[in-house]
Amino acid sequence: MSRSDYKMPSARLGPAGRREPWVEIKTFTFHPTIYRSMLGRVSRDAQAGDIVSVYDRRGGLFGSGLFNPQARVPLRMYRHGDEAFGEEDFLGLLETAVKLRRDTFRLDETTQAYRVVHSDGDGLSGLVVDKLGSVLSVQAHSLGVYQRLRPWLRFLKDQLGAEQVLVEVDERIARMEGIEVDPDLSDETRFAKFEEHGICYEADFRDGHKTGFFCDQRDNRFKFRGFAAGKDVLDVCCYTGGFALNAARGGANSVTAVDLDEKAIAQAKRNANLNGQAKIGWTHCDAFSYLRQMQRNGRQWDLINLDPPKLIFSKEKEAEGMKKYEDLNQLACTLVKPGGVMATYSCSGQLSAEDFESMAVRSAHRAGRRLQIIDRTGAGADHPVMSNCPESRYLKALWSVVF
Repeated sequence: MSRSDYKMPSARLGPAGRREPWVEIKTFTFHPTIYRSMLGRVSRDAQAGDIVSVYDRRGGLFGSGLFNPQARVPLRMYRHGDEAFGEEDFLGLLETAVKLRRDTFRLDETTQAYRVVHSDGDGLSGLVVDKLGSVLSVQAHSLGVYQRLRPWLRFLKDQLGAEQVLVEVDERIARMEGIEVDPDLSDETRFAKFEEHGICYEADFRDGHKTGFFCDQRDNRFKFRGFAAGKDVLDVCCYTGGFALNAARGGANSVTAVDLDEKAIAQAKRNANLNGQAKIGWTHCDAFSYLRQMQRNGRQWDLINLDPPKLIFSKEKEAEGMKKYEDLNQLACTLVKPGGVMATYSCSGQLSAEDFESMAVRSAHRAGRRLQIIDRTGAGADHPVMSNCPESRYLKALWSVVF
């Protein structure tokens, strides 16, 4: 399939000279997600999933987007300006996203797993696509996106040489968006095997999280490898073992990996077997409990990786989540040998990079330790951030020597 398979519809003008269907927004914003309180009038012919022309409150043409009146986010913007937007333009956005990864970043040279579409970061609000080997793992968060997936996926498979597709829609999102899941959109596949920086992984789409693999940590996993030679390493919240495997590949003296998710630990062990790594010690345990026990035991490591799951889910629960981050980081700091290195992360979009760093420093000081900050990183380049949607920069990483 090529972009030429789509024909741009001619604009349909209503009695007031507006392109139909249309919606009005009451608040001027370039943010891609428009909530109900920001919407004004809507044309009678606007249906769920439609491409709509968007007008400002003065009647000026502001852009185009996908509309769904029953959704928590009823309008997702795809273009700003007065140029018409049609089905062909979605393929243009997909094509641009693919070229960024393959031609500009040349990711195929170092990995078989990367993010192809990063939702708002690629101007494709409501769509996430990861390429994991020969499988495209897709998440849809919008009815309008889901309705168009079949031709989009044919296009992406052709562009990327993918063989299979797996589409996932969260049950809560499906209810809010009014999505009726079509099982025929997905191929019957559970696992995908692929390499990243010379390490082989297997993703489990039934028991794994999100799209099955965290491509966003690719660069950080490789960076962590560079600190590991001859070191005793602790990987906390190890998930399926990416950091632990990189530490072992980097020549670590010993590697201990901890996670509460029993299925993740089982997958991590399979990944270790794929790479012939027998020296990693896998521990099924709650991170807080494990760190407290090691603190009581007087155990310390040269190199610690602290990669907890999302702990802040909303503004209302920000204080609760922040307390968990502080406790976890304070405990981890006490387990780093003086002069050792700790990498700590947050994937909570509500937590700014500045507040995350302040938390890490405050936690270290409460533990009686000091941080010599040596780097600040985040997600890989295949997770771009649009200037009008800064919260897409959800992953933060702080690298420090601990004294």
